[in-house]
Amino acid sequence: MDKIQAGHITTSTENRICTITFFHPAHNSLPGKLLGEFRDAIYDAGASEDNDLIVIQSDGERTYCAGASFNELVAIEDFPTGKTFFLGFANVINAIRKCGKIVIGRVHGKAIGGGVGIASACDYCMATKFASIKLSELAVGIGPFVIGPAVERKVGLSAFSQMALNATEWQTAEWGKQKGLFTEVFETTKQLDEYIAHFTTNLVDKNPEALRLLKEVFWKGTEHWDDLLEERAEMSGRLVLSDYAKNSIRGFLKG
Repeated sequence: MDKIQAGHITTSTENRICTITFFHPAHNSLPGKLLGEFRDAIYDAGASEDNDLIVIQSDGERTYCAGASFNELVAIEDFPTGKTFFLGFANVINAIRKCGKIVIGRVHGKAIGGGVGIASACDYCMATKFASIKLSELAVGIGPFVIGPAVERKVGLSAFSQMALNATEWQTAEWGKQKGLFTEVFETTKQLDEYIAHFTTNLVDKNPEALRLLKEVFWKGTEHWDDLLEERAEMSGRLVLSDYAKNSIRGFLKG
């Protein structure tokens, strides 16, 4: 299998809780094919009558999500391809926003770029102390445009600006908790999983219609995001074609 297109999305449902797990051998980075499957899994879970709650997590023991697939980014040679790639992240964020069910995020390790965007889009997100975060896009000549609305909505403009401009510095999981990205930070993955099991078991017992209406309340004011994130994908789709971005991404891959 093509290395870029490796990885998988798996879905399992138990006790009316749907768990969506993504995996890619390159630090859980997300190529376009995987992003499309991820979007579809979220919409399918939202439409299913077999569950009332969605949990998003990644596989493996270290990195939660390394963001965009740099191998795929460096191969982009035209604007339509670039826009389509970045729309992949836009579509995942919009799927979380529009799926109609509360989405819980489980972040066990480092989150970079698009990984921070996915965590930010979750309605309630928990992490371990190993879940450092970084928006590295500016360091490779792009910018966190597509994920920006989700990150800013969760942590505020000031914290988003800090991460966007300081693109090479990690922020700690505790910093993420202080800014509102994470609701809880745990010492170990075992503690994280035990609390998520407790929290989701309690939450899924609540009135599904009340949860659905809360979802609407939480996302009020984002109805224009289909258009907004498409515009942002166009920004990134143009920038990724620049010599600056190409050289920066190649340098990152060689390093």
